[in-house]
Formats: sequence, structure tokens, C-alpha cells
Amino acid sequence: MAMNGDQVCGLKGDMSEQQSTSPIVNEPTIEDIRRMQAEFTDERNWNQFHQPRNLLLALVGEVGEVAELFQWRGEAAEGLPDWTGPEREHLAHELSDVLIYLVELAEKCHIDLPQAVLRKMALNRLKYPASKVHGSAKKYTEYND
Repeated sequence: MAMNGDQVCGLKGDMSEQQSTSPIVNEPTIEDIRRMQAEFTDERNWNQFHQPRNLLLALVGEVGEVAELFQWRGEAAEGLPDWTGPEREHLAHELSDVLIYLVELAEKCHIDLPQAVLRKMALNRLKYPASKVHGSAKKYTEYND
């Protein structure tokens, strides 16, 4: 995604190219992100390129870029204490790209992502009851009743 982190509409930095009509958001919701990306895409007339297949392939590419940052580094401890500030910022940019494409893909597929997450978490609670799986990494199909 060709956005510099300092140019992201409504999140931080100034927008030297043009001002957004979206309000400044300190803690954006998924809906805020969806709206900002839709505005960004509309302003550039990119909807013609943002069909589900294209967005999926872009999402996969961005996940690959995240994976590349971890490649050959060995295990990474929570919080990434061995990473430099610029390395962490690069990761933040790539993870942001993943989220932006995921939110836009859900929008183009008419999926209410927050509601889908709630339904999926309810299913996961049924498949992985804490009393059965506590401390285990087994797949739900490996558990006996």
C-alpha cells in the first residue's frame, strides 16, 4: 500500500498532499479505519482496482512483507525487545497495511468484520472449552470427550 505512515489520514503527521474530511482519530475503530481507507481510495479513483481478488492478493503480499521482517531472526520475544526503533516502526507500517487491506476486503465482500469476529469467537469458545484445552496447543479435533 503506497502510504507513508506519516501521511496516513487522521492518524498522525500532517497531510501535505491534501486535507482529509475525516476527523482526527486518536484511537481509531475498525469503522474509522474503513471510512478513512474508503476516502483515500475514492480520492484516487482506485475502486476500479480494489475488487475482492485484487485486495486478497494485496493482503497476502503484505502478510509476506511482515513475514520477511521475522525471517532468519529466530524466535522473537513478546514486545520484540531485541528490535530497534526503526525495525519496530517498519513492522508497524506493514501490520497497518495488513489491517487496512483486511478491512477493505471485508467491506468489498459485505462482511461486517466486528460482528463476524464476535460470531467466530463464540464458535471458538465451543470448539476450545477452557476446561478441556487449558495449557494445550492441540487442535480441537484431537480432543476426546
